[in-house]
Amino acid sequence: MLKNWGAAAAITVAGMSLFAAQPTFPSPPTDAPTISFPAPLPGPVPGSGAPVPSIDPSPPTASRPGRPAVEHPPLPRSVNIQLKVERDGRLTVTEQVIVQAKDTMTREVPLRIGDRVFSVRDAKVDGSGTADVVGEKFVIRLNEGVSTVQYTVDGAVADLGDHQQVRWQVANGWSTTIVFLRASLLTPEPGDDPVCLAGASGSEDQCDSALIDVSGILRIIQSDLDAGHRIDLSLNLPAGLVPTTARFEEAKAGPFALTPVSGVALGGLALLLLGGFGALWLARGREATAVSAPVEPVDVLATEDGRVVFASPDGVLPGQAGTVVDEVVDGRDLAATVLDLAVRNYLWITEVAADDWQLVRRNPADDALTAYERAVYAAVLPDGTDSVTVSALRAAAPDVSAARAAAYADAVDRGWLSRAPGGLGRWGLIGLLLTVLGLATTVVLALTAGHALAGVALAIAGVAVFLGARFLPVRTQRGAALVQQVRGLSGYLRAVAPDSIPVADRELVFSRSLPYAVALGESDAWLTRFAALDVAADGTPGLYWYGTQDETYDQPRFAERFHALVDALTGIFTKH
Repeated sequence: MLKNWGAAAAITVAGMSLFAAQPTFPSPPTDAPTISFPAPLPGPVPGSGAPVPSIDPSPPTASRPGRPAVEHPPLPRSVNIQLKVERDGRLTVTEQVIVQAKDTMTREVPLRIGDRVFSVRDAKVDGSGTADVVGEKFVIRLNEGVSTVQYTVDGAVADLGDHQQVRWQVANGWSTTIVFLRASLLTPEPGDDPVCLAGASGSEDQCDSALIDVSGILRIIQSDLDAGHRIDLSLNLPAGLVPTTARFEEAKAGPFALTPVSGVALGGLALLLLGGFGALWLARGREATAVSAPVEPVDVLATEDGRVVFASPDGVLPGQAGTVVDEVVDGRDLAATVLDLAVRNYLWITEVAADDWQLVRRNPADDALTAYERAVYAAVLPDGTDSVTVSALRAAAPDVSAARAAAYADAVDRGWLSRAPGGLGRWGLIGLLLTVLGLATTVVLALTAGHALAGVALAIAGVAVFLGARFLPVRTQRGAALVQQVRGLSGYLRAVAPDSIPVADRELVFSRSLPYAVALGESDAWLTRFAALDVAADGTPGLYWYGTQDETYDQPRFAERFHALVDALTGIFTKH
């Protein structure tokens, strides 16, 4: 027995010590406002004999199973609420809020829940703070101490056919955790089927306690309500008890709502995406055919004034042919261009050492040359320079970036390429412009007439066009046709028989075809095929565009030296 009394004493002392260690809060001032509802005196209602229900705001003696009824002293961040449904359907509310010292509390009450609209009026604060309706919110801001907020809610009573229902979110949107909340709802006649939900919006968690006492008053208790969470309270009332005040308004369509106008725009977007995908599929199929379909050798020999001459398909130049085939202006394409300038008498190439050559200006660059050929000419022999050795170009490689850009631009201008590799191209620019226009249209429509999804559809269309342009083949339809012709030219270089060309014309045909053979990787086969070429058959010794150090021209030796020259030029142009 003594041991039991000793344990009880120890627990008592520990509880007193714990209580003493808790932080204290300032007591409300003696003149702080209090909530006081005039309660009718006990006894029968005159003329009815029925007793008047008590509306003493003390908590109910019963509670949810597992939660003993406990009297709670006033606590900082606690709220005591009294609600009353008036005979005219108004809901009058009085809230007593205790704010911790040196702190503030704010509550933002939404006045629209779905299509249901509430309104708050006659709001006043007895204490330190404000209560105002701001847009579709009722905002309460309170400073430290005890404050009482009173207001009237219209729209709380709804007609549900065989009964009415009063609903209000008695607590929501608080900026801080509510330690303890107690509320009571008084109605002209007792209601039934109360529903009290506590927690985040949309949750189905029940309040700690929600009971109708013997006097017909609904009382609820909730502790530790997190900041921003709500207590949504509803109670069924007899049909026709009070005038119905609930108001329902269809939410105004936002600027991004689906409307007939935006629906048409989105439908057009779907058609555009479908059509664009089809066009992209056809273009890529055409590209695959151009690269892989079998082709016959193209006859590029023509007769002019009784002489057999070389005529390239579609007037393509050696460097252009290589560019259209692999869509890249590489060092071999530029080397083929230099050789072609020599073959066409703009440059003279002569050997000066075992592994060195000299490039000499023979004729100035004129308007017969394309822009990219002039750029290559200027890179090798700038103004004021009449000759240069290959060894000097190796030591200080010329900048050929302008020549490469001019070659891409030339291929685009001729309709062979849709854009330079890595460039936007026409469709890329259109997609970019549509995207910017769509974003601007979205902003304007969102701020004015609505239908902003139409602008979004336009922006998405722009993005789709921009991305689709990246997947479009770089070669155009005309470029794909040229690739097939160039592949036929490669077939000619591999198949032509020198004996089929008149002896007097072989040197010219050999020379004019040689730069194309370099650009298309057919130079070995071409030189081998013309290993027995007699360059003196036209009445002049040696090649007309290439000089050697030998007393007599030797075609096999020329082939060997020519390979070294091509490799040297290709390496020089690859450095930049």
